[in-house]
Amino acid sequence: KQVANRLKNRLEKTYELTFSTTESIFKEEDKIDAISGATDSWGAYFTRGDHYKNISSNELLQTQEFYGKRFLIKDNLYKIDWTIGTESKMIGNYKCYKAKAFVPYLELNWYNFSWGDLRNDDKKEGEVVENLVVVEAWYTPQIPLAQGPAEFWGLPGLILEVSAQNTTLLCTEILLNNKEKLEIALPDNGKEITKVDYTKTIREKMVEMRNNRMGRRRG
Repeated sequence: KQVANRLKNRLEKTYELTFSTTESIFKEEDKIDAISGATDSWGAYFTRGDHYKNISSNELLQTQEFYGKRFLIKDNLYKIDWTIGTESKMIGNYKCYKAKAFVPYLELNWYNFSWGDLRNDDKKEGEVVENLVVVEAWYTPQIPLAQGPAEFWGLPGLILEVSAQNTTLLCTEILLNNKEKLEIALPDNGKEITKVDYTKTIREKMVEMRNNRMGRRRG
């Protein structure tokens, strides 16, 4: 039970989405990991940083850190082509409707890497493969804003639940305040870089680390 609880703490994360009509920022709440060690510290390099989007200007900003170097990813938002269905369900007090989309794997995982990705890259040299991920979202027209967590947006209502691959983001609490003007601080710390260039930079660094490690073994 202790191990199960620790794994649950590691696998479940709590985020906060602060949003207005046009802007939003998605941040992970600070939390001390129940398990520490090399695996966790390595994995921390590939967790999602603060994610800002402006759906009016089509702007994405996301902070990432890799081996002490900070990056500010600045790019266009990926426009998801949703298919809206008629299926509905209640999430809390909100009636939600289901929508579905097929999104390229790299659009959802550009900041996330593993040694397995490098092995796959070696096998696919020169071959262009676009894997599509099935995304299912539940949105509520009761909050008629085209916002949502992380990369997900563009529906006629706030997205309260979204699933892609083995991850589900589920809204557990909503606080609405129409009296005060919301000011969202933009991420602004780090070397500016696009998603494509960030992916290339980190993969090159991982190849270099792998080659150095293999060189030491041979020696």
